[in-house]
Amino acid sequence: MREHTTFVLNGRIERVAGISPTMTLLAWLRRVKRLTGTKEGCAEGDCGACTVVVGRLRDGRLHYNPINACIAFLPMLEGTSVATVEHLKGPDGTLHPCQRAMVECHGSQCGFCTPGIVMSLYAAYCGAGDAMPVNDLLAGNLCRCTGYGPILAAARAMYSYPPPSWAEAQREREAQALQSIAHADTVVLEHAGQRFISPGALSDLVRLYAENPDAILLAGATDVGLWVTKQHRRLETLIHLGRVAELQTITRANGNLTIGAAATLADAQAALGEVSPDLGELLRRFGALQVRSAGTVGGNIANGSPIGDLAPALIALGARLNLCRGSGQRSVALEDFFIAYGRQDRAPGELIVSIEVPLGGSPERLRCYKVAKRFDQDISAVCGCFNVALDGGGIASVRIAFGGMAAIPKRALAVEAALAGKVWAPAAIEAALPAFERDFAPISDMRASAAYRMRVAKNLLWRCFHETGSQPAQTRMFGAQAVFA
Repeated sequence: MREHTTFVLNGRIERVAGISPTMTLLAWLRRVKRLTGTKEGCAEGDCGACTVVVGRLRDGRLHYNPINACIAFLPMLEGTSVATVEHLKGPDGTLHPCQRAMVECHGSQCGFCTPGIVMSLYAAYCGAGDAMPVNDLLAGNLCRCTGYGPILAAARAMYSYPPPSWAEAQREREAQALQSIAHADTVVLEHAGQRFISPGALSDLVRLYAENPDAILLAGATDVGLWVTKQHRRLETLIHLGRVAELQTITRANGNLTIGAAATLADAQAALGEVSPDLGELLRRFGALQVRSAGTVGGNIANGSPIGDLAPALIALGARLNLCRGSGQRSVALEDFFIAYGRQDRAPGELIVSIEVPLGGSPERLRCYKVAKRFDQDISAVCGCFNVALDGGGIASVRIAFGGMAAIPKRALAVEAALAGKVWAPAAIEAALPAFERDFAPISDMRASAAYRMRVAKNLLWRCFHETGSQPAQTRMFGAQAVFA
């Protein structure tokens, strides 16, 4: 057991102790290391001004991803490498291709948001995002100086420049540094009554959580980080899941896709997209690359948010959770895991180990619809997911789940019952609409009114029908609103 955290910063090994376990990486970079190119804009992982690139060794190779430094606690970086904008230029001062492209395409703007944009480009240049479209790559960088046109041009142009002559040697030194600090022992940082526990093996995690059942389980901090930066909460004991390799596996076996609870959304995106293209598209709109590179599948479920986008889709697919406490294990249907707002079926000291998603059925069968005020980086007003199997025009089976319509992600059981066994036709849809009031009593808040949510939920059923049915699309009207467009 060690009492300091070790990582690589801009090519140099750092050993840190004696700090608050909830000091953010951004605060440490700016206040301690005086690396002020990394900016604080929103302090909630939204604007991207704080973007840094984190490298991790997997199977002997370095993999890079951008993250938001403003909500990542410094001890979470144990065993990783961190690159800031100050590290991109060559030893002789030569600009990196992503920097050169920003200059020559006139993409550089006021200097506040620009470093974060450059770091997103750098991450892509290093292989993050699997060559995703540049609009998706930069969705997590919100700049209001002027237009994005020159920035998008720079994102495309950077690959046309020759690779930096120093890059390969630099990457090799970084890999060697990470190998030299790699270990599986538990790190425990204590400061002013706070504790940060970072186990390196599942057995240690299970034991430590049983001993500290009141501890906060921390994965990507895309939610917990805001408890500190926005709510100014003092967190006493945290147990970090990010170093437990057993929780990060993604496998296919026995008719299931099994995703470790600490697998990031970015890592799981391709596998879930193979289960359903609509689910892959839903994940494309899940935060931004910085958020998906840190946030985890299990974390999105365990926080029990009624507006978490992933849970409704997984419920519609019939997913199950595998949980562990001490030597005991159990499995629970995801839809039964959510009990009430802020309450889940999880005992003290019990943690989610993995999520099992059935692989049966056509990938195109699941339809996922996210309704929000903007396309990128927005929380849903309503998220509706429909898994309808048809047999000769009849409804052979149906599972429907919604987020944003209740205090928990919830199945539309009354709607399902109204549709079961019917012919997939407008008359069946029409007859099922009153069942929405039996399933849901949505609230009004800053994102939508209760009436709007109810109308949208009904409209989404019509949309699912028009997109999957064999009959010509028909548009119905509720008041002054089209139910399908």
